Amino acid sequence: MGTLTDQLTQCECCPRRCGVNRLAGQVGYCRIPAGMLISHAGLHFGEEPPLSGTKGSGTVFFAGCNLRCVFCQNYQISQEFQEVPSWLMTPEDLASVMLQLQDEGAHNINFVSPSHMIFQMADAIQAAKGRGLTIPVVYNSNGYDAVEALRQIRGLVDIYLPDLKYLDNELGRRFSAVDDYAEVVPGVLREMLDQVGHLQLDEAGVAVRGLLVRHLVLPGHLENSRRCLRLLADLSPNIFLSIMSQYSPQYKGCDYPGIDRTLREDEYAEITDFTLDLGLQNAFVQELASQSHYLPDFEQERPFDSPASGSEPSETKKHRQ
Repeated sequence: MGTLTDQLTQCECCPRRCGVNRLAGQVGYCRIPAGMLISHAGLHFGEEPPLSGTKGSGTVFFAGCNLRCVFCQNYQISQEFQEVPSWLMTPEDLASVMLQLQDEGAHNINFVSPSHMIFQMADAIQAAKGRGLTIPVVYNSNGYDAVEALRQIRGLVDIYLPDLKYLDNELGRRFSAVDDYAEVVPGVLREMLDQVGHLQLDEAGVAVRGLLVRHLVLPGHLENSRRCLRLLADLSPNIFLSIMSQYSPQYKGCDYPGIDRTLREDEYAEITDFTLDLGLQNAFVQELASQSHYLPDFEQERPFDSPASGSEPSETKKHRQ
């Protein structure tokens, strides 16, 4: 019986459509062959409150990425993964990790940067479910996903957690080396919403199913944020979103005029006010202190335990009063 991973003989699992034979060891834009390279797995308490809850989100970080964001705070594993410890895993190996996180009390299994590993991830989920995985599965992506691939994993993912980075292709080209992000991401969001619906919480306020969209506000580019928010309002005024203030010029960000600084409080306030003006009331917001609060160090065994990264979420839910 075949697996979804078998399709990697001519890889088109993301919009790059590299067409390489990853099963034969060839690599495309993501620089990862067919094996799953895992940079970190563990309980994480810095996600939005419905994901972290009180026991933590069971995060699994894949190495590599299909974007090249110059400001990536996870650049150690997305861009420079050859320089940090990682583990090569089979789907059965990863299934064991998922079950261990479930045993440790994780509210969910949270796959971070899965767009280029979507089929291997899906095979691992199926293996874990066959061995007793019952907690929700989170697909935590940069938003540059292939709709066709998402349709193939329908029913395996409970919670979609995509970024909505840009609705301006010039920004995508300049900051993430992608030509068509603005064309791709609307269809991705519609497919995700169609699969899982709006975010649903249990009695303890922990997410069990649905879509939660993240948008990182970039300094000096508020019109891009307004475009992104209008798209979400058009999709549904009831959509859940996380408006992130945590931008700081990580990785190569200091080399790019305009984003070589942190976000100002007045810029963030303008975007959160605009969000409410659009009628988007299911929004999580952050304190600007998050600009230094969430920075991981993947050279450490526990990357989120450093003083800069913190372990407690600062998001709170904001409603119009």
